[in-house]
Amino acid sequence: MTTTGSFPFARKGTMRLTFGAGIAILAVFGLVPAVAVLVISFTDITGLPGIPIDWIGLRNYLEFFSAAHLGDNLNALRNTVVFAGVSTVVQVVGGLLIAVLLNQRLRGRTLYRAIVFMPTVLGVTVIGLIWSLIFNPSGGPGASVLALFGTHSAFFGDPNLALGLVIFVQIWAGLGISVVIFLAGLQAIPDELYEAAALDGASGWQRLRLVTVPVLAPSITTNVLLGIVNAMQSYQLAYVLTGSANRATQLLSTLIYVQGFGGTGGGVAESQGYAASISIVQFVLVGVVSLIALRILRRREARL
Repeated sequence: MTTTGSFPFARKGTMRLTFGAGIAILAVFGLVPAVAVLVISFTDITGLPGIPIDWIGLRNYLEFFSAAHLGDNLNALRNTVVFAGVSTVVQVVGGLLIAVLLNQRLRGRTLYRAIVFMPTVLGVTVIGLIWSLIFNPSGGPGASVLALFGTHSAFFGDPNLALGLVIFVQIWAGLGISVVIFLAGLQAIPDELYEAAALDGASGWQRLRLVTVPVLAPSITTNVLLGIVNAMQSYQLAYVLTGSANRATQLLSTLIYVQGFGGTGGGVAESQGYAASISIVQFVLVGVVSLIALRILRRREARL
């Protein structure tokens, strides 16, 4: 009988070569660009040909926190926190409830799972087009529904609604991933746990709270971290749905795009060095928030 102790690598040389290639690819396409962005953040590079590049130290970071930019940056930071927080919480809670429902023995549940996951495979441009048509204030389905109640709205053009609508679209587009992760965790829970809880007289809600949620703690941690990282780094939906000049939906990632590549009019970027400094600030913010969330969730997993 052949041994499988060395599966999937029969020799250590093959394993070292494989992992070495993976680390090299990660370094070339991940680490090197990250270090380059950090270096660029200390320069005044603009991307314009023929203009010399000077080493300016911390000037870009001081400019980010200066009074001239503080209002816009705080607005973008506030929008980013709201966008990431609301979308992550709703995706995790909604994804869990939908996964529990789709884990039941329902007729056509495979079709329902495909429908829930479908928005995940759509491109940002397609998603933006779909919801721009739905919320078109000049005759879209959303406007038609409001017309039945004798009112109207500019939807993405309304500063009081724009961010909420973008959050809704973000949740709709990313909910499928959360559902799939929770479904994988639910299918690994032994039926005996639910049977024992039922014999003890636990209701459906108690089984969800006392059996399902504790066992799914690692899946909850994964979904929370993915939601935080994806939402805090996302700019595509806000950019496609509302453009880059809408203060109501301005995010840190949108500021990076505008400063690095120009605005919606296709103009020349203002400063790629300043954009790099914003991206470093965003990186630190995402890292701190993710580490805090991970520490809290890991402690909760230990208690459960």
